[in-house]
Amino acid sequence: MSGSGLHVGLMSGTSIDGVDAVLADFEASPLRALAHAHVAFDDTLRSALTALQREGPDELHRAALAANALMDVCARAVDAVLHAASVTKAQVAAVGVHGQTVRHRPELGYTLQLANPARLAERTGLTVVADFRSRDVAAGGQGAPLVPAFHAALFAMPDRHRVIANLGGIANVTDLPPRGVVRGFDTGPGNTLIDAWSERHTGERFDRDGAWAAGGAIIAPLIDALASAAYFDRAPPKSTGRDQFDLAWVERAMRGAHPARDVARTLTRLAALTLARAIAAHCAGATEVVLCGGGARNATLVGDIAELIAPRSVVLSSSLGMPVDQVEAMAFAWLAREALAGRPGNLPAVTGASGPRVLGAIYPA
Repeated sequence: MSGSGLHVGLMSGTSIDGVDAVLADFEASPLRALAHAHVAFDDTLRSALTALQREGPDELHRAALAANALMDVCARAVDAVLHAASVTKAQVAAVGVHGQTVRHRPELGYTLQLANPARLAERTGLTVVADFRSRDVAAGGQGAPLVPAFHAALFAMPDRHRVIANLGGIANVTDLPPRGVVRGFDTGPGNTLIDAWSERHTGERFDRDGAWAAGGAIIAPLIDALASAAYFDRAPPKSTGRDQFDLAWVERAMRGAHPARDVARTLTRLAALTLARAIAAHCAGATEVVLCGGGARNATLVGDIAELIAPRSVVLSSSLGMPVDQVEAMAFAWLAREALAGRPGNLPAVTGASGPRVLGAIYPA
């Protein structure tokens, strides 16, 4: 096994549940992950990262401490994934770390992913590539989504028009026509509202398999109000985050009290509806939708998507050889490799940047 093709990717997404790590072998054909590990956040770190999604006192100090704690979790995830693959650090070229998004305001010229890459390099003894989004934003782009270039490398087919739908805290799509330009954008809330509502009312961090929501009823006036948000009608390039779609936004749209389970069902339908409408409006001609991300494990959400995008077919990325919870982490391993090679990692047609840019800051071992 050659070390030159081995990279670790680390992803902590908008669900704020922990760090996913993959060990990717980019010399294999097809591309594959040799191992996967997940390290959950403890309650203290999760609360700290969640609080930093909003303005508050002493933010700089709290953010610095949270970044250090996050990197310690990332270091444990690196150790876990290498142990799972029986691979030594000497065989690994680099680690790509996304960090935890706490603000995303490309319209103001910034996006902030909490990390301390120098600490991670010291903890692991490996070269670390981080801060992938800011160069694209500096070039006038959204800085998101960044995974479409990787989706194209992994899933594009010469005879099939596919859409890759990543159902993370925020959902995004990549349009992969057999000929033409690859495009992608954030469609709106994926799991973030479902998870937050579930935790508030059941104590569970997410609605396992969508079972809780499945027993509820869709509240028509509420879904109509939520789905009318201006973001959904904006043309791509566009991106969003938890700072726009949170429970306070939901509560402002509610008229009176509703059973909690009905709201859960409505929020699940909202994620499916906004995704389906985005595909219909901007991915014309697509015949197959490939689902990945944590939301692909939510049977109620997947069922709604399948209903709303028919007659297009729906498959999970795992059926194509890539488990649903590994795609994003692998994308950041791939972006680390591209950065080290001096190759652009963004797609201007996706982000709106003024041109291709090499993404990421490199912290040598």
